[in-house]
Amino acid sequence: MATVPDSLVWELVKKNNSFLIKQFGNSNAKVQFSKEPNNLYNVHSYKYSGLANKKTVTVQPASDKEMSVVLSTTKTKKQNKPAAFSHKTVMRKEFCKMAKAVKNQVSDNYYRPDLTKPALARLSAVYRSLQVAKSGVKKKNRQMK
Repeated sequence: MATVPDSLVWELVKKNNSFLIKQFGNSNAKVQFSKEPNNLYNVHSYKYSGLANKKTVTVQPASDKEMSVVLSTTKTKKQNKPAAFSHKTVMRKEFCKMAKAVKNQVSDNYYRPDLTKPALARLSAVYRSLQVAKSGVKKKNRQMK
């Protein structure tokens, strides 16, 4: 199978694909989102597209119940083999070490330096969603106003 350039794939899928969600924002402004599996911001654009780019980054919560996050990157040489297409790393560390690992993998490895900030933002949101709220009685503020 011949490899197809990323820009050609984007031209084919940018107007209509099964992941595209079109919504109306304020007044008549149309906002387009995408539910692609490897899209960090869920924005319908060439930069974040998981369909049109060979190198993609994904940050997701792990399937188990513990506080773990999965960082997934795609292998460029295995585009025709879906079983070996992505490289997944499960991180069970504290947040600072996870952020450093994501930055090292995405930016310092020269993988996709333009996706460093979105990957860290997604990591922050996923990590925040995994935290469990403490149960118990809330303390009242006893200061006089």
